Formats: sequence, structure tokens, C-alpha cells
Amino acid sequence: MKRLRSRGLLAALTLVVGAVGAVVIPAQAAHAVAPADHTVFWNDVLLRTYRTVGGAPGPLARAGAMMHAAMWDAANSASCRLGLTANPVQDTCLGKKYLVNVTTVKYAGASAPVESTAIDYAAVTVLRNLYPGLNFDADLATAQQGVGTHNNQKEAVYIGQQAALAMKTARTGDGSADTTPYTEGTVPGAWRNTGSGSAATPNWGAVTPFSMTSGSQFRPQLPLGYASYSTLLASAGYAAQVNEVKSYGSAASTTRTADQTQLAWFWANDLDGTYKPPGQLFAHTTILAQLRGLSPTQTVRLFALVAIAMADAGVASWDAKYRTAIDLWRPESAVRLADTDGNAATVADPAWQPLSATASGVHFSPPFPAYVSGHATFAGAWAGVMQAYLGTDAVTWTATTEDPHAVGVVRTFTSISAAATENALSRIYLGVHYRFDADFGMATGDSVADHVFAHELTQWQQHGGVYSDMPACHGAGTALVSAGTYEEYQCLENANETAVLYVR
Repeated sequence: MKRLRSRGLLAALTLVVGAVGAVVIPAQAAHAVAPADHTVFWNDVLLRTYRTVGGAPGPLARAGAMMHAAMWDAANSASCRLGLTANPVQDTCLGKKYLVNVTTVKYAGASAPVESTAIDYAAVTVLRNLYPGLNFDADLATAQQGVGTHNNQKEAVYIGQQAALAMKTARTGDGSADTTPYTEGTVPGAWRNTGSGSAATPNWGAVTPFSMTSGSQFRPQLPLGYASYSTLLASAGYAAQVNEVKSYGSAASTTRTADQTQLAWFWANDLDGTYKPPGQLFAHTTILAQLRGLSPTQTVRLFALVAIAMADAGVASWDAKYRTAIDLWRPESAVRLADTDGNAATVADPAWQPLSATASGVHFSPPFPAYVSGHATFAGAWAGVMQAYLGTDAVTWTATTEDPHAVGVVRTFTSISAAATENALSRIYLGVHYRFDADFGMATGDSVADHVFAHELTQWQQHGGVYSDMPACHGAGTALVSAGTYEEYQCLENANETAVLYVR
């Protein structure tokens, strides 16, 4: 698949920056009337839930993928009921199922289940399973305003619940509950607690992915290609990485510009009470979906693809952080302990602090290794899916943030790649990441996006022209599948015995 994004982090950014009091994405989930788009409605509920539960980004991204992928299966199942045929190309399905196509009819005569209701019950059932201590009854009541009790409605409830059950079953035992503690390294370069807490979700890189074959499928090279702490820390490249973030990411920096400071806070959202990094990208997805005028069926597919990609980005980045030969220390440790790294080009500053801070101003580094950046990996995955789905990188939109250090700040972007690049670079200016964390995080996320878009929720598309007969069509389809270009094919015979090839 041809990619549209900018590959380098030095791509030019065109930004319009201001400060206003309005919030682009509402914090509340409740709507005065039944929502026009049920996917957007439940995504708002998801972001409210993120603010409530907090925690590390991996589990939050997992929850998002569970909810949105189940919503897709529910919507797809309801749509499939409108017309199943002997040839899948002619079905009314929205696309390939993620886990399940609920085909069993529970209520007699229910030939047209209400798609929005199927979405509602998939979403609320997943959320209730994930967060039993929270109450989503009011959200469901809002979503279901004005809906009757006919059999098509009841069938839709059943479909949504079954899609959620399939998701719960699939994710049971996926490794997300592994709390095996992490043993910190002691050699220079190895990650250690900087005062913000013990290692967070150290086993997340081993969680079963939603689409990837494993967390290591797109594992990046080790930092600068070095296989040991000592060789990495002794290199000129390492010194350049440390000195850049030491200068630009310091709380007391005189080299960081006002705009760089603002974008550092804009993309942070590390603190509990915000929608966190995955939530901010979901919020941007809402803006772009509405800006492009996507239909409800287009929106449910887009959000499911974004959610699956971000969940796998979380697994991939945590694999790189914790499951390789180098669990790299944060810049805070690198600068303060530079006199132990054996590199004459770095100078220790025991008082150095990153710009990153709590709402009360206490400076901190996130409690997990630096390489690769989770923000950058999420951004790369998000951008890749958005570009592939929308078919363009050139979109202009304005968004805000929930980080307490940038309340009321809005930024305008002229491309998807510009937003993702800024997200990645922001971690250098915040003082919590090196440039190679951003570079290779973006690249990893990009690979995740390519994989997800090629393999998940795919839709039939015609390939080539008209074939002379069915054997010729089948031959072409078999060759494409054998080459790995597509996963499956179907041939449709015309009245004159010629054939048309469809692939996905």
C-alpha cells in the first residue's frame, strides 16, 4: 500500500497557534437528545472513562480496541442480516468481521436489526465488563432515546451483546493481567526509578496483540544499532542525543522556543484526569471524521481500525521498552549521571530537571524506559490509519488538549503527518525522550498501521478488468492470494460467461 505520510521528523510543520477558552472536544458524554452518530457518542463515553480510571496508556488503548472492534462486529453483523447471498461480494456486510459475525436469529422475523442499537449494546457491554465499578446506565439511556421494543430492536440488542461476549472471550488470558514485577538494572544506561514510581506495566510488550503476530513483529533496531549499554553510551551519537534533550527539554531551558514549550504541553496528557495519549488521538479522530462528513458506517470502521492500531502500538512500544537488550534510562538519569557513562562529550548536571511536571509543578519522568516513545508510536499508528482511510494527508483542522499546563490552547494542523510529527517531537521538548525514541517510535507505529489496514476489517474491491471466463478469474485470484498481496478473492460470473475478480 502506498503511504502518504511524511517519513521524517524534520518535515515542515504549518501551525496556527492561539489561546481560547472554548474546548473543541466536550468532556461530557451525555447528549441532550439521542446521538446522530453512535460511534462518536460511545467514544466520548470512553474518553470520560479514561479520565476517571487513569493509568498507563497500554491498558487504556486495549480498552478502546475492545470497545470499538466489538462495535464494528455488531454493526457489521446487523448489516449482514439485510442480505446474505451465495457470494460474499454481493452481501450487505460492511466488511470483514473482526472476531464474529452474529448470524443466529434469536427473535423471529427480525430481518433488519437496528444497527445503532447493536453498536450501543456492544459498547456498553464491553465497558461494563472492563469497568464494573462504573455505571453506564445513563449513557445507554441517552443513546437509546426514542427506540421502540420491536423484534428488530431486540435482535440488535442480542447482536451487540454477542459481539461484546466474543471480545471478552478473545481477550481473556491475553497477558494484560500479568503483574510480575520488574527488576531494575544497575549499570549506567539501564532504566531506573527517577522518583515518579516503579516500572509501569513492564509486561505489556508480551500482551497478545489485536492484529500483529506478536509484540516483537515490528521491533525496531536497538538504539543507534548498539547491542550493549557500554557501547551505546560511549558513542558520539549517544552524546548528541543526550545533549539535545538536555538543552531543549530542561525545565530551565533557554534554547526551547515558546512554541516548542507550548506543543510540549499540548501533547503531554501524561497525568491522570486527562484523556491520556490514546484519548487525545481518539479526539482528533472525531474531529476529522466529522470534518470529512463520514457516514455512521464509515465512522464505526474508522474508529475500529484506529483503535486496533493504537492498541497494538502500545504493545509494540512496550516490547521495545522492556523486552530487548537495552531498557534505556530516561534523559533525567542520563544527564544527572553523565559522569558514569564513560563519554567525555556528556557533562553531568545533578540538578537537571525535565520540563514535564505534575499539575502542582513537581517535575517528573514517566515511570518506564525511554526507547521507544509511546507517544510517537501511538502517533505513527494513528497517522498511518487516518491517511490510508481518508486517502490523503492534506487535511486542516484545529484541536485542543486536556493537559493542565495548556488549558485553552488550540493548535491548527494542515496535515495528518504534521500532527503526528509534532506529537513525537513534543517528548524531546518535554525533556522525557531522546530523538531516536521519537524517530523509531513513529516508524514502529507506521508499520503497525500498514499491517492493521491491510489485514483488518477489509472490504471487497474490484481488481483488474473483465476476465475471459471463470477459470481465468480464479487463476488470477489464486496467484494474488498466494503472493500475499490479498487475503482472499471472489469471482463473479457475468451473463456472457466473462468474470470479474474481487479481492480483499
